[in-house]
Amino acid sequence: MGSGQSSEKMHCNRYLNGQGPPTLEQAAHIAPLEGTTQPPGQMTFVVLHRDLPGYPNNDTLQVNFTFPEGVQMEGHPHPGQPYPSLRLCAYLPDSRDGRKILSLLEKAFHYKLLFTVATDQHGDDVVCPASVPLKTQPDGGAVMNGYPDEEYLKTVRRALREKLNE
Repeated sequence: MGSGQSSEKMHCNRYLNGQGPPTLEQAAHIAPLEGTTQPPGQMTFVVLHRDLPGYPNNDTLQVNFTFPEGVQMEGHPHPGQPYPSLRLCAYLPDSRDGRKILSLLEKAFHYKLLFTVATDQHGDDVVCPASVPLKTQPDGGAVMNGYPDEEYLKTVRRALREKLNE
C-alpha cells in the first residue's frame, strides 16, 4: 500500500464462503487481497514461558486479537447488520523468525489487512482472518491448527509479505 492511499477506503474482494480460515495449503495458493474492510479491533501479545512443539528452546508469543461487536460496513456481506465480537489467540515461537512474523502481523493489522467480516458455514456473519493463516492452537500439529508444523513460519511469512507487497 502506498503512502498516498487511505486504509479507510479498502474493499474486500473475496469472502471465505463459509469455509472459515484457510488451511496452510490453501493460504499458500491465495492471491493477495487488494484490501479488506477489517473491523475496529485490537492486537496485543504476551510472552508465555513455555515452548511450542518443534521449538524446544524458545518461549511462546501469544498474539491476541480482540474485536468488539459492531455493524457491518460496505464491502461486508450485509452492510448495516450486526456482527458478534471475537477474541482469537495465535501462537508463534519467541525466536528471531517468530519476532519478524510478529512485526509483519502488526503491520498488516495496522493496515487492516488481516481480518474481515464473512459469512460462515451456518449463515452467520462473523469476524474472521481474511487470508493469512494463523496458528490458533499451541499444539496438536497442523491437523489441529497447531504446532509442530515445519512449514508454517515460511508459509505465513510469504502470505504476509504478499499481502503487504514486500
